[in-house]
Parts: sequence; C-alpha cells; structure tokens
Amino acid sequence: MDDNGFDWGTFLRRWQDEWVPSEDEAMELEEGETTLADLALAAPPASEGEVADAERRLGTRLPPSYRGFLLASNGWALRDDSIYQLGAAHEIGWFGDPFSMTPMYRESLDERATEQQVLLAGMWERALQLETDSDMSYALLDPGDTDEDGEWALYVYKGWSGEYPTRYPSFRAYMQRRYESFHAERAQLPEFVNDTTRARDANVARAREEALSGRWEAARELLAVARRYGRPGAWGMLGQLDVLAQGVGHGGATFGGLVADPRCTDELVPVLALARARDSRPHLGAHRFPLGVETDDGIQAAADAILARVRDGSYRYAPDGDFGRAVAEAREAARWGDTDGAWRVIRAALPSWSPPAPGLLAPLGLLADPVLGPVVTRERGRELLATPRAGRTGTAPEPVPDLDPPGLSWLAESQRWNAPFGSYRCLWAEGVEPEALPGLVGQDADADLTAPPVRPAGWFPHDVRPRRDGEEPWEDRAVVAVGRTGSGWAFGFDPAARTRGPGRLFVSPAADASRGGRAVVLWVCRGRDDMPRVFHLSVAERGEELYAYTLRGTDVERSGEVPAALDPERVLSGVGDADRERRLLTAVEGEFGLSLPRHALAEGILPELTTRSWNRAPREGEAFAYATVTVSPR
Repeated sequence: MDDNGFDWGTFLRRWQDEWVPSEDEAMELEEGETTLADLALAAPPASEGEVADAERRLGTRLPPSYRGFLLASNGWALRDDSIYQLGAAHEIGWFGDPFSMTPMYRESLDERATEQQVLLAGMWERALQLETDSDMSYALLDPGDTDEDGEWALYVYKGWSGEYPTRYPSFRAYMQRRYESFHAERAQLPEFVNDTTRARDANVARAREEALSGRWEAARELLAVARRYGRPGAWGMLGQLDVLAQGVGHGGATFGGLVADPRCTDELVPVLALARARDSRPHLGAHRFPLGVETDDGIQAAADAILARVRDGSYRYAPDGDFGRAVAEAREAARWGDTDGAWRVIRAALPSWSPPAPGLLAPLGLLADPVLGPVVTRERGRELLATPRAGRTGTAPEPVPDLDPPGLSWLAESQRWNAPFGSYRCLWAEGVEPEALPGLVGQDADADLTAPPVRPAGWFPHDVRPRRDGEEPWEDRAVVAVGRTGSGWAFGFDPAARTRGPGRLFVSPAADASRGGRAVVLWVCRGRDDMPRVFHLSVAERGEELYAYTLRGTDVERSGEVPAALDPERVLSGVGDADRERRLLTAVEGEFGLSLPRHALAEGILPELTTRSWNRAPREGEAFAYATVTVSPR
C-alpha cells in the first residue's frame, strides 16, 4: 500500500475481477477472433529494480501514484478508451513533441493567459509518454505541472479530435476516471452486477432519502459519484437537484430515463419544454421535441402538447392534493404581482408534497408555470431543496428574504429591469380589479389581458417597442404589465416608454381609469445627452381630472389645484434629477399608499394589456411629424 494509503493492488484486482467484455468484445469472443486471456487487463507487477532502471534511464523519479501502479501492474489494457494500452516501465519514454505542438500553443498565449494555459503550452516538450497502443491518442505525464504531493498532471490528447487535451491532476485520478467509465459503459448490461454496482445503487437509494429530508447537498455528492458509474436513477435525481439549485438554462436539464415514466411527465417534461421555449434559435420550432430518451408515443404526444402550452403561456402546473390547492392559491397571489406572498404559501405547503413516482425528489413542475416559475428563484429553489418533503422530518431552513421592497422609491435605483434606459410610466386605478383595466383603458372594445409572455433567458425590457401595423404615427399605445398593489389598487406599468414624455397631444388616461374611484398616472422620462428629465403626474376621480403637472427641466405646466404634499415647487425644487425622481415617488407613495412589485415586473410574470393611445389625434389645422433614427452598431 502506498500513494498516500491508496492500495493499487486491491483497486486493480477489483477492476480485473469485475471486468466483463463490451458488446463488441463479446462478439469477437463468440466469433473466435479472440480469447478471454487476450482480453486480460493487468500485467505482472514490476519489481523495484525495474522501476529504478526506468527512472535512471529517464533521469527522474516517477510520481508516486504512477510508481505505485507499476509496482502493482507493469502496464494495463484500458480497452474502452482511445488509449488502448499503457506500457510497462521499460517501454515508457519522453514524448519530445514530435508534432511541433509547442509553437502553436505558445502563439496563442498573451498577457491574459492563465497559469494553466502557460503550463499546457510547455507540456509537449517535457511530457512522459505512457501509452504503447492507441487510436492516435497520447497519455502524457507532465513533470512541470505538479502538486504538493509530487504528483504530475496527466493529459490525454486525442489527435483526431481537434480538441484541447483533457487534464487529470494525477495518474491515479486518470485511472479512477477510467474505472468509472468502464462501469458506466456496462451499466445497462443485466449481468453486470458486483460489489461496486451494489454499493453505488445503495448510495442512490440513500441519496433519495437525504434529498427528501432536505439534505440535498449530501444527496448531490452521492449522486454525482453514482452518475459517473452510470448507475440507473442517478442521472434523473441529480438533474432535478441541479435544476432547482441552479435554474433552468438553455436545454441544460437532463433527467435520464425518468422522462420515460408517465408518472413523471407532469413534473419533468414541462422543465424540458421551458428550456426549449427559451432557446432563441428559430429552427427548433420545426423539429420534434427531443426528450433525451426513447419514450412511447403517448409520452411524446403529451410532451408536444406541454411544449405548445409553455410556449404560448397557457401551461399551468396543477398537482393533486393539499399541495395542489396551495399551488392554486399561490398562483392567484403571484398572478397580480404578490410573488413574496405566493412563495410563503408554497413554502408552507412543501412538507405536504408527495412524489408521484419514486425517482422524483421535488415539485419541478413549478418552474415551468409562467406565473409561478419566476417566483422560484435560485435562492428559493435551494430553500425548497433544504425543506423536508414527502413525510420526512427535519429542520426547516432559514427562509430566504422577500424580494420586493416596499413602496415606489426603488424605481429610482439603477436595476437590471430599467437599465440602461430607465423611462417608465404607470397608471393606478382605485376600486377596480385588474381584470377591469381592459374595459377602462384598453385599445378597443375587444381588448383583453394576454398571458404572461415566455421570456428568453437574460431578458430585460427594451425601451423601444416596434410600431404596430395600422397604428397612426401620432398614436402612443402603451403595453403595460397589469397587476394589483398591496393596498388593492389595480395598476398598469410600462417599463419601455418609447417617447420622450408627454407632448402637446398627450391626454392622460387617468380620467378613463377613475370610474371606480381615484386614478393616478405617473410618467418619468430620464433624459439622454442634453435632454432634461420629464416628470408628469395626473390624478382623476370618478371620470374627472382633478389636477396634473408636467415638469421639464425648470419649466412646469400645471392644471387644477395640486395638494401641497405633491406640489412640484415643494417636492421637486432645489435638487438634482435623481433626487427629484426619488422625492416624487416618495410623495406619491405617501399620498395614495401606492406600490409596485419589483420582482413581478422584472421577470415578466404579469399579464399584459395594450392601452389606447396616450396621445389624441391631431385636430384640424394641427400638423404632426415624427422621425425614426437608426443607429448602426460600430
């Protein structure tokens, strides 16, 4: 036993004892082209003298793990890799860079090159070549890339691949990975059962209990190892943990054979559909929805239907039982912007969630729901994983903080959703439900709310919306996200106002929105270059405008009697534009008790409505002109 206590003899004997031929090798055996003796992996151990002779010939002492390997087996047949045979002590030698790789790699180095890139560029000339038979591939130990234990990094270069070499921190790490790959390549063979497979399968079962008990990080460690060994179930479970802990990326979710289980369809397929719907490549829509594994026609048809609903925003996650009822309650809260309240409902119900199939670890279907998916942020996904579920007991995790700040003053901050443009406008209507806004300010009699749109990953509102077909040049229809404030006002918020603020044709929608009580319209246009900021406030009640003002720089246009708490001479004078905006937001919040849900607006959770124009038509004798400027990227 050497190499810091690692027993090479035991390891290699286990590998040899567990070895069974691959499908191709089994065919060669059946046809008599080879014998089992020909397929042996190990060689007799080298003696200390043989290793010492090799070290004298090479002029260096070999690294510990490779030296220990030779003393246990003087060579090895890998078979399942592009490296077919590792040579004996007397067969290894310096690589010498016969293909002149060094100049090519050094040419790519610049002042930003990492230490690892510099080491790789010099590796070719100083590396020790270990393989004696391969498919144009090389196993190279680098004495210039060492660690504190004296181990040399091992690089595998596949000359036919066009790829960079794969680095392993030591020879032992390389052999361990090859042993794992040997297991993974035979995991589906029914006769491939041994102590190692039984131990890894037991760890998969243990990982399931750990995950359902909230100890997901311990479960992930067990599953990561089991997946490298190709153990059934490890892929699907590990994929679930990763999606909740890291979020849904472009096509990044993998659930293995679990997808073929119809009991898992409602939890797993929607997540795959969401990743595909977010992918911006247009050609994907014309191809069949790939699930990553072979499934029957029923599952494929269900998957295609789920993908269509995810794409058009009509998908709804609807599990059974108490958890399903909590999901419906949470969706109603999040539907109009209360994402923090929605998460509290889900958090409280998580212990009641029960997996419809043994391989399921968490309610992943939440992530694909267009309303609830954005509620489950990465931090909340990890809180979900740390919460005991399915009847398991354990300590509940510390709740993650709420996402929405109170009030309106957060609008003055530089946030992802409003940077770098920042203009926005909003109307609030008192005494009406959000569903009533289309009838009050919709673009026509048939106006209605649209489903929350499916946003590409990394989406944020743009400040220029395309002009719609049939829209007159003077028209300024807002596309607003519709929701409800904590104090019960309905609102419509446009984070992408495309004009420079209210102009001479502007007509505030406050009067139309005030049929149920009061209505407030706020418009902040952050000037660019030498353009001043524009601030507009208008308030109406029962169909009549009470007061309004528009401030451009130092010029104020006003009408009606503005309350002192909102008067621009008091609120907006004597400070810069940024402080003006913050003061105005604070004043409006204090006067009316208004707020907006930042997270719902930033993530596009809310339904949208196209309003009627915020400009009136030009009257007889009035001229109207507009210009479009296109700036080409440099």
